[in-house]
Amino acid sequence: MLRSNVFSCFVFYAVLLILKMYALAIITGQLRLRRKAFANPEDALRHGGLEFFREDPDVERCRRAHLNDMENILPFLFLGAVYSLTGPSLPVARLHFLVFLLCRVLHSVAYLFALTPPTRSVAYVIGQVPCVSMALQVLVAVIPYA
Repeated sequence: MLRSNVFSCFVFYAVLLILKMYALAIITGQLRLRRKAFANPEDALRHGGLEFFREDPDVERCRRAHLNDMENILPFLFLGAVYSLTGPSLPVARLHFLVFLLCRVLHSVAYLFALTPPTRSVAYVIGQVPCVSMALQVLVAVIPYA
């Protein structure tokens, strides 16, 4: 499959998105340590006591950004992989993958730094356009087999 230019292109963007998700997980963990705001009592006990078994607004903001990534990137991974198998042109497929990646990066930056609205919302909506496009193209490709 990696001999397919479109699938290889998809894999490139998919790996970048997964690395971005890992980065948010690491940032969340580091914030928890710096702010001493632990989600589990055993972690709080290990780092000073049960008073640190608490929420912190910055940690929660980062955690929500990570959860939002999971809600959006995981469907993209499925759609992009299947879409790659439908034989789209490489430039069109690359545009779908690139737009989604850029929008997810902007969405995370807007979330983490609390950028003024509607930055985050616009990034989300524009990022959904390639996903909807891929989903529709996959459906059209498989309708004859349904």
